Amino acid sequence: MVKKNSLIISEKKKNTGSLEFQITSFTKKIRALVPHFELHKEDYSSQRGLRKILEKRRRLLFYLKKKDLLRYQKLISKLDIRESTNQ
Repeated sequence: MVKKNSLIISEKKKNTGSLEFQITSFTKKIRALVPHFELHKEDYSSQRGLRKILEKRRRLLFYLKKKDLLRYQKLISKLDIRESTNQ
């Protein structure tokens, strides 16, 4: 699973503004924060930051899905994330 994320990032090093790179980096941040909350359940400021990152990623995924469905499907399968049922 870690190799998939690093592959996308290494492929996109030249274009850090690409949707795939941004979504992948947000996913890495999310996965790094989740174990933190197992130890620190009452860290509300970090929970707020996590919610902000989740919302940014959700908006980017919605935009990508609307613009290019094939790229969206490839990305969510590479990152092993669920497809959003909202919107």
